[in-house]
Amino acid sequence: MIERRQTKLLYVGEVPVGGQMPIPVQSMNNTDTRDVKATLDQLYRLADAGCDISRLAVADQEAVACLPEIIRHSPLPLVADVHFDYRLAIGAIEAGIHALRINPGNWSSKEGVLKVASLAKSHRIPIRVGVNAGSLKREVIDRFGGVNAESLSFSALDSASLLQEHGFDDICISVKASDPVLMIEANRELSAKTDFPIHLGVTEAGTAREGIIRSSVGIGALLAEGIGDTIRVSLTADPVEEIRVGKAILKSLNLTNRGATLISCPTCGRTKVGLMELAEKVERYLETVTAPIKVAVMGCAVNGPGEAREADIGIAGGDGEYLLFAKGEIIGKVKEEDVLPRLIEAIEKITR
Repeated sequence: MIERRQTKLLYVGEVPVGGQMPIPVQSMNNTDTRDVKATLDQLYRLADAGCDISRLAVADQEAVACLPEIIRHSPLPLVADVHFDYRLAIGAIEAGIHALRINPGNWSSKEGVLKVASLAKSHRIPIRVGVNAGSLKREVIDRFGGVNAESLSFSALDSASLLQEHGFDDICISVKASDPVLMIEANRELSAKTDFPIHLGVTEAGTAREGIIRSSVGIGALLAEGIGDTIRVSLTADPVEEIRVGKAILKSLNLTNRGATLISCPTCGRTKVGLMELAEKVERYLETVTAPIKVAVMGCAVNGPGEAREADIGIAGGDGEYLLFAKGEIIGKVKEEDVLPRLIEAIEKITR
């Protein structure tokens, strides 16, 4: 079991963050917040995929004006992403937003920081202080000799201190970089200096193929060390894909029991069935399964019930047929053309 770092507990709507609670998976809408219908449609798709929290870009007062209707109908708690103009943050709070994501360091008005801190405190709205490697102040870069773990963690804590000066400490912190190694080092540095909950992510990770790898390395390494209280996988892709990957990262580390896990072999010369196509179909089906089960799709008897004996249910290919097994014990045979419906039937039988 991974021994998780103890942090303060806060709530984004009804979703707990920190304090040893389950790790929420977040995303960010890529719709224009001023397009209420498109934004809500995407929020419902994210919720169906298992998203816990989503973030909205709030770039102007027109976006602020759309927040009440979005919040009223959203299936998820929402975070307003605000930069530079503190008045947008105030408007988002007054609209009923569940949390803010800001960087007080890029606000020129300390009076604005005070107003936001005071209003967020009275509305019991948490604030995520987010710092990215690409947006550090020149004086911070010069002080620490570059963009590194020290400059990133200092900038995040310094920004959080502006809120703390005004008596606000319902804070979550994130330090992100597109370089997974830098992101890992910065979060290690940060976690040693604060007990605020930490939001993990590799920013600008890339397209689905490259971004999944970079995010899994960065986020996974820190979670394995017990660091991280909520995560977002940032992909140049449909935000729903971010949720699928985030959930898979948590499942791979046994940090969640939500949803099914697929075990499948890489195939070899012994394989005499269309395993790759079948595995993809099973994977798509399992996206709809919320029960914490393990399903195995194996190519032959060598890599079948024996190697996948921990699976709740599974199949192992033969010559035009499959063995159906449960917990390593063979429970029947099925023809190749009938295997998918029979497997789904067996899965539904144990998940009812």
